[in-house]
Amino acid sequence: MAAVADCLAAQATAGGPWPDLAGIAEVVLRAAELTGCWLTVGGRRVGRGGDRDPWSTVVAHGGEAQGALAITPASAGPLPGLARALGPVLATARLAAETDEFRRVGDAAARELADGRWRAAAEMDRERRGLERDLHDGAQHHLVALRMAVGLLEHTLTAKGPAAARDRLDDLLSRLGAAEELVLRTASGILPLVLVSDGLSAALAAHLGDHDDVGLDVDAELRRYPAAVESAVYFVCMEAVNNAHKHAVGAAISVRLRDSVRGLEFEVRDDGPGFDPAALPPDAGLHNLHTRAAAVGGSVRVTSAPGTGTTVTGFVPL
Repeated sequence: MAAVADCLAAQATAGGPWPDLAGIAEVVLRAAELTGCWLTVGGRRVGRGGDRDPWSTVVAHGGEAQGALAITPASAGPLPGLARALGPVLATARLAAETDEFRRVGDAAARELADGRWRAAAEMDRERRGLERDLHDGAQHHLVALRMAVGLLEHTLTAKGPAAARDRLDDLLSRLGAAEELVLRTASGILPLVLVSDGLSAALAAHLGDHDDVGLDVDAELRRYPAAVESAVYFVCMEAVNNAHKHAVGAAISVRLRDSVRGLEFEVRDDGPGFDPAALPPDAGLHNLHTRAAAVGGSVRVTSAPGTGTTVTGFVPL
């Protein structure tokens, strides 16, 4: 028992793991001239020497089982004094093991909570950016149309007087109502109703049909695609048309959609002044086009040069 006490004292002052069950088993094995000594605490078994056909006993402390002691040869036991002496040791080891387990569980919970917060923040940022793109690509179309309607109204007032401008005023009010409805729907995460109910072709026809400078060329039997794909292609086409209205005023614009054996092909072309894509800043609005298409596994290519117009081509695979 003195050897065990010396071992415990040495471990406590050395700053090492305490209690060191393997070290205690080694001391007991040598002091009692055994061939094996094994201690079990909390399902963990440590020791030294052989463990075949041992003498074993439950080690208790405070009226509660703390672990087990096994020694070989069996003829060396029973050693009730040794079991009683090891009671506080195994109780301490069990508490240390439970504390470590609680710490691991707590650390895992803390990491999971931190990951959850990060995922929530990332999801909120993704939703914010999606809403930003929807407002930019969808509502902007109506705002551009409003600006054009205001310009026509101003021209009519100047050239023909207030009476002739009444029809233009009614058209302007109608466009204001449509723009307000679209902004409200976009802010609440609702896609254009015609896009959901009737598909991509019908949605583009509904929102581009009142533009005399836009021609729509769509396969007569264009199939329905998943909502995410139709939404992405719809907004890419609308954004490309908006860009043409802003930067190629008066140009003829064509929107073309085709089914193929590989997937959905689309193109928006204008015969405006064109531009040099290499001269655009990295955060130019064209970035939205690539982001939307990539989100559904598709791709977009913008081709332009000064004096040659601009073509936006895209593809979403089946």
